[in-house]
Amino acid sequence: MTVHATIAAKGLLIHGDYVPARSGRYFETTDPATGALIAHIAEADAHDVDAAVASARAAFEGEWGAMPGKMRGTLLLRLADLIERDTEALVELESRDSGKSVASIRRQDLPAVLDTLRYYAGMADKIDGQVIPTHPDALTYTVREAVGVVAAIVPWNFPLMIGMWKIAPALACGCSVVLKPAELTSLTALRIGELALEAGFPPGALNVVPGLGKIAGQALVDHSDVDKVTFTGSPAVGRGILEGAAGNFKRVTLELGGKSANIVFPDADVSAAVRAAASGIFFNSGQVCSAGSRVLAHADIYDEVVDGLAARAAKVRLGCPQDAATQMGPVVSGTQMDRVLDYIRIGRDEGARLVAGGARHGQQGAFIEPTVFADVTPDMCIAQEEIFGPVVSVIRFSSEEEALAIANGTAFSLAAGVWSADISRVHRFVRRLKAGTVWVNTFGPTDIRLPWGGARDSGFGREHGRAALENFTEEKSVWINVA
Repeated sequence: MTVHATIAAKGLLIHGDYVPARSGRYFETTDPATGALIAHIAEADAHDVDAAVASARAAFEGEWGAMPGKMRGTLLLRLADLIERDTEALVELESRDSGKSVASIRRQDLPAVLDTLRYYAGMADKIDGQVIPTHPDALTYTVREAVGVVAAIVPWNFPLMIGMWKIAPALACGCSVVLKPAELTSLTALRIGELALEAGFPPGALNVVPGLGKIAGQALVDHSDVDKVTFTGSPAVGRGILEGAAGNFKRVTLELGGKSANIVFPDADVSAAVRAAASGIFFNSGQVCSAGSRVLAHADIYDEVVDGLAARAAKVRLGCPQDAATQMGPVVSGTQMDRVLDYIRIGRDEGARLVAGGARHGQQGAFIEPTVFADVTPDMCIAQEEIFGPVVSVIRFSSEEEALAIANGTAFSLAAGVWSADISRVHRFVRRLKAGTVWVNTFGPTDIRLPWGGARDSGFGREHGRAALENFTEEKSVWINVA
């Protein structure tokens, strides 16, 4: 594997400057493929969060909040251009920090970051209200105004992409942002903050405070001067955020876990379904909230689906994430590896049949073999709980009603897939599946123009598209007496 130099210690990015944490504490970030130290990063606590929120409030009440939408859009476009200029450096940094393959970052993450920025740049001067006639002696209308200071708390599986899903619409609306990246993957967030300053964003419009979720993240959630929390992560943390947000009735958007069902009927193109199902669970080492971790296969094609997934799992090329030929890198950390391996043990203990993978790959780094379980029943732990690793459970069904009951039989409602040539069946399933997104004869594509989110333990609210603009604005009614 390529040997990289250690990066100099990084501070917190508050009000346009790198500053040390008030406590003087730093934490390590390491390469999950090798375990090698990448950098020491300042560890924010409540005092540092206070400073970042004060900076964001000053920006919102000052230069940034007064800036016209057209100019905000121009700055977002400049930021996109700078990210595009530094694409290769960002790809390498993201790969080293998260273990994601450079191929997947180039193919998906960076293009999505640029698309998100440019989409919301175009929306920044189109956040408007409407005239609503109510009385002959009055002019009555609505306006949309920025909600204020936004705490954006992002996960480690797509640090750049999900971070930008929150940053871009918030900034487009005129909000100021305090970004709390996952402690495992903070480096590209800090770099985006630097590039925002280079693009011309005023100090305080975007602050970045790496730190532990239970300390820095909780301080943001509890802070009385934060107006909005947008969070992507686990359901357990999401519940804690709701409790903390109640203190000052913060607005909250939560995008949480998933246990997506990928349903294959016997009239489907089975080869295409298997190919997409393998990608849907092994992409990013299975660390995807919408991963197709449950493949529901009709009894008539069950063995064909199981054999196809096992064959594809055996061919996945694991290796150094910086190698362009690598198809799957490590999971994000040794802790996450142990968690996934424990779920694999549970699956075997529950009586599921292991047909591929099931073990750690190699002795260095947090690599896990692509794993396929057959003969899984819907009540098994591995069919109910989010594993967040390259582990798929194949479940047999015999009728549409049985498939629907299994698909809807978890606490999650984020996404689902349906494979069938019968358009009537497809429409029936789209209506009845409990999922925020349903893919038909494909699995996994997203676009910033389409709303994204779920229900139940998958969270609430929608990101992307115009829905995101509603997340970061408040509607005000105006009544002008003209009599």
